[in-house]
Amino acid sequence: MILSLNNLHKPEDINMNEDTFNLEIRKYLKTVGITSQREIEHAVYKAIEDGRLNASEPLVVKMTLEMPAVGINHSMDGQIALE
Repeated sequence: MILSLNNLHKPEDINMNEDTFNLEIRKYLKTVGITSQREIEHAVYKAIEDGRLNASEPLVVKMTLEMPAVGINHSMDGQIALE
């Protein structure tokens, strides 16, 4: 789902380039996604190798998005299945 500022309430006198803003958000989220996947994979493989994790157990995950300048502190919970 693509979220556009056109669907949100915004002041009429906002002086910013919405296309640039949208592209910068996407670039940031792509970096977060790639880095997060790499970190999760590394940690899971290491934990299985060390015997700290059974590959049949689903993993509980939590991601927190913080942007202090605008007061965002949003957490998302989930699970990652290994089988």
